[in-house]
Amino acid sequence: MVTMSNIKLIEQYLDTLIPEPWCELNFNTDYELLIAIVLSAQTTDKRVNQVTKILFDKYPNLEMLKDASLNDLEEILKPIGSYHKKSEYVKQIATILVDNYNSKVPVKRKELEKFPGVGRKTINVFLCEQYNYPTLAVDTHVERVSKRLSLVKKDDNVRAIENKLKRKIKRENWCKRHKQLVLFGRYYCKAISPKCEECQLASICHNKKTT
Repeated sequence: MVTMSNIKLIEQYLDTLIPEPWCELNFNTDYELLIAIVLSAQTTDKRVNQVTKILFDKYPNLEMLKDASLNDLEEILKPIGSYHKKSEYVKQIATILVDNYNSKVPVKRKELEKFPGVGRKTINVFLCEQYNYPTLAVDTHVERVSKRLSLVKKDDNVRAIENKLKRKIKRENWCKRHKQLVLFGRYYCKAISPKCEECQLASICHNKKTT
């Protein structure tokens, strides 16, 4: 497994490469963020931004979104895949927020878990981005980078990866490191054609270009 000196090297490199990490999903309100994260499953943030611009322009509040027809939602969300299921999630989330939460997304994890399409990763991303709460979400980028850099074992599942990263990274940095790892995996340590030649972590990378 990775040593403490390697962890320090990784964190220093991430701070140099991506000093102020950002969320690439576009949103203006708490519910727009939550819905955008739900829609981002199995697709790219770029595609999500394209459809949410249409979605939130046409339905600018939760009441209108609650009353939207599934057929119309499906037509809007078709470009991101799984649009039948995701359209139902959007309508159900809007309905629950309007009927039960006065159109305000709850903060407590137990409450968020009740929403359709909202799992642990979605909650972690939402709490991190909306409230800068110390969470560490594990998506495909975080998983890939963590395994390549031996921060976790190759056969670790998502929950094990989250727990191990939390033990290795200071709590106050969880949110920042999550976003850095996402962007590092998205633009540098890519699944296909990673930029190993210019990466200062290549010497401690488990796979280099073999993954």
